[in-house]
Amino acid sequence: MDMNLIIQLIAGVVGGNVAGGVLKNLNLGPLLNSVAGAVGGLGGGQILGALGGAGAAAAAGGGTDIASIIASLASGGVGGGVLMAIVGVIKNMMKK
Repeated sequence: MDMNLIIQLIAGVVGGNVAGGVLKNLNLGPLLNSVAGAVGGLGGGQILGALGGAGAAAAAGGGTDIASIIASLASGGVGGGVLMAIVGVIKNMMKK
């Protein structure tokens, strides 16, 4: 597995749990925050890489220089937090 994918996965888990801690009304619990964060971290990193955004350096060639590591951390963390929040909103809407 590519190092940047692992970084995005871990950053997504962290991002999902941070978002769950900050957005108490959308919190899914530690396990589901982690799962949604991991999926969002991988997806966010890949989408930003494909669009040429922050993950472009990470996606291009799979380098492990400092710029690609930072890009993977940022895109993975943001993607994880965003997907956890989206899942939380959907879960709350289904309760009503």
